[in-house]
Amino acid sequence: MTVERVNPPELARPRGFAHAVVGRGTTVFLAGQTALDGSGHIVGDGVVAQFEVALGNLLTALAAAGGRPDQLASLTVFIVDMDDYKQNSAAIGEVWKRVVGRDYPAMAGIGIARLWDAEALVEVQGFAVI
Repeated sequence: MTVERVNPPELARPRGFAHAVVGRGTTVFLAGQTALDGSGHIVGDGVVAQFEVALGNLLTALAAAGGRPDQLASLTVFIVDMDDYKQNSAAIGEVWKRVVGRDYPAMAGIGIARLWDAEALVEVQGFAVI
């Protein structure tokens, strides 16, 4: 397995994402994860806490498939309140660095009206190459 992050100098310097990721290996598609606990209830007060739980759930699924956080190739973050997410981006970035590390996958943040569970503020979905 190899995952190579590609950030062309012609594009703006990426902050919190990679412009492209080249992966060679087995692809693992990861379902969208929110801040659901083991009993199926949304937990976490605020977007930062919910992001941490949702990311942890995604990484739990990845580990069960035999992967590691540094093997994430792409991640989409679905965001109910974009202004709130942006205001908390530094704290969300700290969660990422603590849980995943300093390498980022190709990422997108998409503002949406709501998620399946009305209490959910954020959902993460992606794929990895292991």
